[in-house]
Amino acid sequence: MRWYDAAGEQQKENFAKRSQADTRAATIEADLARGLYVDPAAGKESFRAVAERWRTSAVHRGGTSSRVERALRLHINPTFGDRPIVTIRPSEVQAWVKDRAQVLAPSTLRVTYSYLVTVMHTAVRDRTIAVNPCAGIKLPEVRRPEIVPVHPDAVRALIDAALPCHRALIILGAGSGPRPGEAFGLELDCIDFLRREMTIRQQLITPDKDADADEEETPEPYLGEPKTHESYRTVPLAGLVVDALAAHVQQFPPTEVEIEDRTDPRKPKLRTARMLFSNGHGDVIKRASWSHVWAAMKKRANEALSKTYAEAHAAWVRRGRPEGQEPALVQVPDEATMHDLRHFYASLLIKNRESVKTVQRRLGHSKPSITLDIYTHLWPDDEDTTRAAVESVLGDVPALCPAASSVSS
Repeated sequence: MRWYDAAGEQQKENFAKRSQADTRAATIEADLARGLYVDPAAGKESFRAVAERWRTSAVHRGGTSSRVERALRLHINPTFGDRPIVTIRPSEVQAWVKDRAQVLAPSTLRVTYSYLVTVMHTAVRDRTIAVNPCAGIKLPEVRRPEIVPVHPDAVRALIDAALPCHRALIILGAGSGPRPGEAFGLELDCIDFLRREMTIRQQLITPDKDADADEEETPEPYLGEPKTHESYRTVPLAGLVVDALAAHVQQFPPTEVEIEDRTDPRKPKLRTARMLFSNGHGDVIKRASWSHVWAAMKKRANEALSKTYAEAHAAWVRRGRPEGQEPALVQVPDEATMHDLRHFYASLLIKNRESVKTVQRRLGHSKPSITLDIYTHLWPDDEDTTRAAVESVLGDVPALCPAASSVSS
């Protein structure tokens, strides 16, 4: 049996019986008419080839491209890379999910799995395979741990423990909530000292190291677009933040750095940027080096907090251990990162009764639902306020029910 496929190329298949050929011919004719025809030879293409075609042609924001490459290389291609894509079955995808769940957190697994789904969806759309084998796959439930904001005393200790060149950066993080990359990517003209505002229009991105790169080669940071469209924002700054930034600029003038600007993906360019914060050696702050700075800062802060606790505890003992006045030990949690300053800022807004929409805008979340998913437990559940709301509307309703006789009459 011979026929012409959707691309106009002649195809052929052999059958032992005429009835089988007729059935196949009818199926092919129907699929061609509906635009659902899949070339059997196309499905022999390897998963790796399809994935690379998608990865290199897709439009990714910021550091997503390097994360996709890493996920494919480390977690997906070792299992499916060399397989003809048409041979991958749903049961094998489910087994892969179970295996990866042993090494990846549920939220990370969902992101990695989404790349696998997208590759398969691309194959379906390109008529390489007929059905996406990821349909109906069950993933581990993501249980987002409740955010516990860092104690205010711990934040103050971090500020005190910061090196002079980083003190304003910590105050900015706790007092305005930028993402670390957004803070590292600030230029002098992003701060309007007169209006007391900060404009977020870019972030500093440090790409992951390419698997094919030389051992000595380190990817160069660049200025990229913020995380989402809503991440472009103007944030009002408190007086103490403005004062800290002004003092910082006076003591540590902005560093002029030659850096690639990819904030417009269509027109990347090398330019001179006046970075508000630097590593102290005339360069931008990179993630790897900052992790060491942060760890040392956290250690100094906790040492100071422990000393304060010891002094307060000794004074409490001298006073005869009065009940209910024992001091509590406050520490910066071991797992705390600079991102926790952003959570601290959000908790301040929520504590002061800012609306969900306001918190969303200040943090640059793409949707209010994301803000609620992360911080809903921090909004006050005030019973007295609830009672007052009902009383304000229904407070004049008589407390006693009318007599039965008056109702019947």
